[in-house]
Amino acid sequence: MATVTFTRASRSYPGSTHPAVDALDLEIADGEFLVLVGPSGCGKSTTLRMLAGLEPIDGGTVHIGDTDVTMLPPRERDIAMVFQSYALYPHMTVAENIGFHLKIKRLPKSEIDQRVREAARLLDLDDYLKRKPAKLSGGQRQRVAMGRAIVRQPQVFLMDEPLSNLDAKLRVQTRTQIAALQRRLGVTTVYVTHDQVEAMTMGDRVAVLRDGILQQCATPRDLFIRPANTFVAGFIGSPAMNMLQCTATADGLAYGSLQLPLAPSQRSALTTDQVTIGVRPEALRIGTEGLEATIVAIEELGSDSFVYCTPNDHSDVSLVSRTGGLNTSQAGSTVHLMPDVSSMHVFDTASGARLEV
Repeated sequence: MATVTFTRASRSYPGSTHPAVDALDLEIADGEFLVLVGPSGCGKSTTLRMLAGLEPIDGGTVHIGDTDVTMLPPRERDIAMVFQSYALYPHMTVAENIGFHLKIKRLPKSEIDQRVREAARLLDLDDYLKRKPAKLSGGQRQRVAMGRAIVRQPQVFLMDEPLSNLDAKLRVQTRTQIAALQRRLGVTTVYVTHDQVEAMTMGDRVAVLRDGILQQCATPRDLFIRPANTFVAGFIGSPAMNMLQCTATADGLAYGSLQLPLAPSQRSALTTDQVTIGVRPEALRIGTEGLEATIVAIEELGSDSFVYCTPNDHSDVSLVSRTGGLNTSQAGSTVHLMPDVSSMHVFDTASGARLEV
């Protein structure tokens, strides 16, 4: 096991006007499960491939433990990678697939058998060791790929969207198993996904990237409660945070007929009079006063309902309120929306940065 450190690490592809990864500074603790998340093209897979040695680094360094691996070939970095595509050998059994790397290293057969069986027991694959990949489900194949990584006993696990080929129910089940397995093994793990729900439920910390630049790296709770900027605030959470474009006045903030408070420290940090208010769906309450809006649609989820509305004086804006299940409201009816001020996020519109109280 080891720490992983990116120091001003950059990667630019030929013909591109912007770096795929731009001066990344990131330290991953020994034994930590860190998730890289962001939209397509944000640089998360490139970051993983730079760590694996599959992409050259154009600037900066990468360390695994005390070793500078920036120029080392992949085979000398003591990492194991799990891919989206499983990459199993179809003519080999599960046991042969799991133990293939150990066989290449010419380890004794008894040691190979022992490691394979230990990995199979961890992954609940004992009954499938003699089967070929074609006889396995998608979830079982992914566990075989995990087993192949585990038996190598690397310093770092790298996982590149390993669950993207699974159906929704199996994804939930398998992500729980992977997170529990990582905590049991205690191996430093870097996991890439575009699914923010997956990131929030699996990682000890989550690193959010956009256009090759690290936006914030924090625990899932901190990302949700204290997003660093409007991008993180809008990306983390489902449904996404409601964003209201307000104007700072002498009395606070104005959004149509809605008046909201603005702390002196927040006002002094503003670069213009334009302020973005972030309100999560559960903090946007339907009541008897507030912003007048028309219900466009209602999503019933049993225990919860999502009420989608359009403010009557801002027809180009869509807002969503999370309410109790089996909501009695009807599409087309008028409601009043009031943000919970204690849960409201305030951002400088010009810079996108969060304004602290």
